Amino acid sequence: MGMNTYAATTARLDKFKGKIFRNALPRECLAKAGRQIEMPKNNSKTYVGRRYLHWGSTSTDRNTMNRFFQDGNGADRATAIANQHLTQEGVTGTPDSIVPVDTTVVIAQYDCLFGWTDVVQDTHEDDIKAEAVSQVATRVTFVNEMIIYGALKACTNVYYGGTGTSVATVNGKLTLGLIRKIVMNLQANHAESVTTMLKASAYYGTDAVEEGYLVYCHTDLAPDIRDLPGFEPTVKYASGTPMPREIGKCEMFRFILSPDLPSIQNGGAAIGSTNLYTTSGTSLDVYPIIVVGKDAWSQLALRGKSALDVTYFDAGEKTKTDPHGQRGSAGTIWWKAVLIENNGWMAVANVGRKNLPE
Repeated sequence: MGMNTYAATTARLDKFKGKIFRNALPRECLAKAGRQIEMPKNNSKTYVGRRYLHWGSTSTDRNTMNRFFQDGNGADRATAIANQHLTQEGVTGTPDSIVPVDTTVVIAQYDCLFGWTDVVQDTHEDDIKAEAVSQVATRVTFVNEMIIYGALKACTNVYYGGTGTSVATVNGKLTLGLIRKIVMNLQANHAESVTTMLKASAYYGTDAVEEGYLVYCHTDLAPDIRDLPGFEPTVKYASGTPMPREIGKCEMFRFILSPDLPSIQNGGAAIGSTNLYTTSGTSLDVYPIIVVGKDAWSQLALRGKSALDVTYFDAGEKTKTDPHGQRGSAGTIWWKAVLIENNGWMAVANVGRKNLPE
């Protein structure tokens, strides 16, 4: 009898968990971009990601760890590298050691919980239990997006709109020149493209889409993005399927927009004559733009049966703490962490946005 009760409870929770996943997945944005890591239970709260430096690079900063040796004094670097590898008959070269770079993150625990009474469950015209499932899914997804967004904004490969040199001095919006500067740096750092080439087709008005990097930003930036020289909306893609929330591409950038990637209100320079948007009327709002290459960052995945530890009780279920069954609840607790593994394979651009006319 005890075994039957336990099995029924497990199935009920599994069903609730499945509903959360089904409701959560369509809402994800940044959560779909990072490399997914499953961290087993009882394996510490600390995760260490490891990669190895290219030969000739150093761990000094985000650029040197992704490029072969640097020399700004007019040296012929190509010839120098080739000469370093010349051999002589009967002479074995000195072996080099591969150098690891470790990045550490500590996972943290998060939770959400909704409750209702038996009176609401028995008399309300809406399906409160079904709404609770949707609300839990929405909330978990939103919290995870904020965790990821906050972590990725800490990338050390940072750019600023206009003549800004910090968030507080941002005084310009997204431009083609800024896009090209970011792409140039990512390519010099050997950042691989996330998306593949989409070939042209015979259909009228369609174009090929070159391989490129994914760009995540707030929906407020859509007008500025669409005004970029050479911007192509997704309806002109010749083949392939645009990603969810993707609005189009400009050169090697493919833009994915979400309303859950908020600006830093009044965080930039004085509005002056910039004609950029401000919440307060004094300093312009700054919008972080997240640009990612392949394998730039990782996350502990919100996937699988063990990812969520769910709670679900119908009002009416009598327990030791609720002897009359007057309270129902739905929620979950989960672990999450985000790890930037290579700052040179991604970038953050902080920009303002233009003030649209009424």
